[in-house]
Amino acid sequence: MKAAAGKSIWDGIAIGRLRWFQKREVQARSTSGLAPEEELERFEQARARAQVQLRSLYESAVGEVGEDNAAIFEIHQMMLEDEDFLDAVRSVIRTQRGTAEHAVQVTGENFAAAFAAMEDTYMQARAADVRDVAHRLQAILAGAEEKPDWDEPFILMADDLSPSETVQLDKRKLRGFVTRGGSTNSHTAILARTMGIPALVGVEADPAWDGRMAVLDGYNQCLYVDPAPSLLTAMEVRRRADAEQASLLQGLKKKPNVTLDGTEIQVFANIGSDADVGLALQNDAQGIGLFRSEFLYLNSGHSPTEEEQLAIYRRVVETMAGKKVVIRTLDIGADKKADYFGLEREENPALGYRAIRICLTRKDLFKTQLRAILRASAYGTVAVMFPMIISVREVRDAKELLEDCRRELTGQGCPMGRVEVGIMVETPAAVMIADELAREVDFFSLGTNDLAQYTLAIDRQNPRLDPFYDPHHPAVLRMVRMAAEAGHRHGCWVGVCGELGADLALTELFLRMGVDELSVSPSAILPLRRRIRGLDLRLPPNS
Repeated sequence: MKAAAGKSIWDGIAIGRLRWFQKREVQARSTSGLAPEEELERFEQARARAQVQLRSLYESAVGEVGEDNAAIFEIHQMMLEDEDFLDAVRSVIRTQRGTAEHAVQVTGENFAAAFAAMEDTYMQARAADVRDVAHRLQAILAGAEEKPDWDEPFILMADDLSPSETVQLDKRKLRGFVTRGGSTNSHTAILARTMGIPALVGVEADPAWDGRMAVLDGYNQCLYVDPAPSLLTAMEVRRRADAEQASLLQGLKKKPNVTLDGTEIQVFANIGSDADVGLALQNDAQGIGLFRSEFLYLNSGHSPTEEEQLAIYRRVVETMAGKKVVIRTLDIGADKKADYFGLEREENPALGYRAIRICLTRKDLFKTQLRAILRASAYGTVAVMFPMIISVREVRDAKELLEDCRRELTGQGCPMGRVEVGIMVETPAAVMIADELAREVDFFSLGTNDLAQYTLAIDRQNPRLDPFYDPHHPAVLRMVRMAAEAGHRHGCWVGVCGELGADLALTELFLRMGVDELSVSPSAILPLRRRIRGLDLRLPPNS
């Protein structure tokens, strides 16, 4: 038996055969016995086939992981229509008189290298997309379109895994993830948590383990290869216990989130698109505490119009049937960029031109969104939330624009409901002036991901800093307490919508702080509710 340690991103037990996931390397012949015109025709046929594949993948992925994660396939489709990329492939075929496979390989490598050399992290990420598209084309041209088809439950091993690769796997058989690289705060980690799949990152996995029986122990952050019969039996017992517990959690549906001493708290869901509402309802969310509206912009090749946004907001609000929907206004910038925004490269993008700073300087863009949100309020209970606030002036400016939009819509005869106004408290500056900010709004929502990052001066996306990143740091928790107390002094309700909201080790502390609402990924709702219903705040802390 071999044991390999890693970092757990979702607790649980997975049992199955290890399967090494690696894109098949296609050997591209450089010489061709065909005329350039024939190779060009082969390329166009492969491009058309790739577009059909990507459209199909997008449609199936939306149902599995929501529109935000499925959007990668739309990006790949757009790359197959990029004239610069297409012209380069065609030029190589004509000038080098080689195969279409060779032309795609050369062009893909050149474009990927160009993106990887850029200093902007968003543009660097496009290098992987170029490689994916080029590999798909090469595989079609070479007749090597093989898909993993493992006929029994498996644990996936890979150097790293992107969300786009993940959604192509058979979830009926996938039991867990094991990757050599990655961070506990990466997008793949967030996806694994959303899907509730046990996963380890940073494991020294060996491709030679492919096909061997293994146990992934997320609780103890370890992978066991060729486990001893006694260990396998013990882990199977634990896995079944977990499955029974998950079944018991379903019994919590429709029951109030009340502690043993009668303290009540609301449990809401975080979503990235209207496609995620089903998961929220399936897990009995009391509302939507964070609708990340930026994905409407990131998943589109243009700035969404008022009507386009209204259609999506209305669908979410109507589906939630009167339950509160908190829509965060556009939080773009830093690591979330869309080319059509024309954002310049910044030395420190996390500290730069992002979120409310973009909205207050691009007022037409901001008002389009605010008008759509106000119009959606006619169909249910809506709240609007401004991100990255650091001053009272920003809040007042945003509220003034909101009122301008309300006056315009009233003049046009558009129906609207009451809309609560809140802010994200995710900077130390906002915490320090929380009393002043609370006088301006109806609620605070603590974005603990950024609050921890800015308080600790640590980039949480950097895996080298994982040993130093401590979201339980006393300074972070003190910030939460200060903001909650300030909000309550001035009649604001206070929620937590960052990753710490789902941290069961902190649930009791948040309730004792008086936090009114916790908003978490849909898959984290039921475990959180069980934790709440088992607490008794009359007892001493942690007793």
